[in-house]
Parts: sequence; structure tokens; C-alpha cells
Amino acid sequence: MSPLHGVAPLSLPASLAVALTLGVAFGVFLEQAGLGSARKLAGQFYLRDLTVFKVMFSAIITALLGLFWLSRIGVVDLDAVFVPPTFVLPQLVGGAVFGVGMVLAGLCPGTSCVAASSGKSDGVAVVAGMALGIVVFNEAFPYLEDFYRSTEMGSVTLPQILGIEYGRVVAAVVAAGLLGFAAAEWLEGRQSR
Repeated sequence: MSPLHGVAPLSLPASLAVALTLGVAFGVFLEQAGLGSARKLAGQFYLRDLTVFKVMFSAIITALLGLFWLSRIGVVDLDAVFVPPTFVLPQLVGGAVFGVGMVLAGLCPGTSCVAASSGKSDGVAVVAGMALGIVVFNEAFPYLEDFYRSTEMGSVTLPQILGIEYGRVVAAVVAAGLLGFAAAEWLEGRQSR
């Protein structure tokens, strides 16, 4: 992520205020879309309600297109955008743990915060579970550190991995999103019959 004070004439406190405002607004939009409901998220796994897919893929495509075009007109320097390093095996294990937790809880970290903020007890329980998991992981980290740092690839992007120009990857992701949206609508329509 590129700090706002690095690309806009904002002080650090002002850029943090903007980031907080954007985060709260995103949470409000997630709640308005119904994503603070574990039932709605569970509908994703049964292919009955693909709102989660549609909202999150819309956010991904919006950010992708925004960064692409802002970089093209010189407003954002993509080299200033932080790309976290890739650790293949630890991230695969982390993704599996995340997936199991999401299926069991019916909420992901972001939607659990939205649910907790709107007073839902399941959201509060998931946030408490995440906090406990953070403490347990922190305490166990000395024993897990070698695994945690294994299979490092460095900071890589999809265009670098595929060896394809950035603009073509953007076009492919947007096309996949549009096909995904059409498939989601078809699946939801089929389930409602």
C-alpha cells in the first residue's frame, strides 16, 4: 500500500484520518450489503447467495482499475505501492486455516468486525477468537518462525509471475470478473427456481 502522504499533499495525521474514514465507510458499505450476516456468507458456500463474491470482486476490480489508470496518468507510482513478500507454503497453510475458520464461523475477519460493530454476538465471538489466535500465534512464533519464513519468493506480482504486461493482466482480471458476475447471477437464478 502506498501511504497517502507519499502521493498526496497530506500530512501523516491527515492521511491516517483519510484512511480511517475510508475504512469505516467500507465497513458501512459491507453492512449495507448484508455482509455482516453469517447466514448471507454461508449462502456463498451453497451457491445460493453470491453477494460476497460480487461485492468483494467489485472492490478488487475497482482498486485494480483505479491503480492502473492512476498510474497511467502519473498520479500513482506503482513502485511506491507496498507488495508484501510471498511465502508459498506458509501462505497456503494460512489460506487453508482462514478458509476453515470462515466456513466454521460464517464470517471472515472483515465481516466479523462489521457484525461485531453492529452488535451481533457471532461477530463478537469471531473477533474474540481472532484476538486469541493472534496471541497464541505470537506466543508460538519462536517455534514456527523457520516454517513462517520458508519458501520465500520475495515481493512478486501476477504480471511478474506470468511474464505478461500489467495492462493485459488487468484486462484478464476484469474479463474474469465480468464472467464471474454473469455466472453468479446464473447460479443464483437457478437456485431460486
